[in-house]
Amino acid sequence: MMSSDQHTRGEMDIAEQVSTFQSFNTMTKWGSLAIGTLVLFVTLLFCTGAGFGGAFITAVVVVAAGVALLRSKPEAEAAH
Repeated sequence: MMSSDQHTRGEMDIAEQVSTFQSFNTMTKWGSLAIGTLVLFVTLLFCTGAGFGGAFITAVVVVAAGVALLRSKPEAEAAH
């Protein structure tokens, strides 16, 4: 028994799915940077002789590098 309202591939509006996927990827990307930086900071602070200053400076460098590498590229946004 087939319904008269059959699905036709490629006709569904997927704007909400695309938005959800992009939001998930963005949260994953920035959350990974935050968690990685926190783990690095705490590890350097408590498990090495770097102390607070060394751990903090290293964390700031990692965050700066992560922001530079992970920010959205203008050409990538234009493609979507």
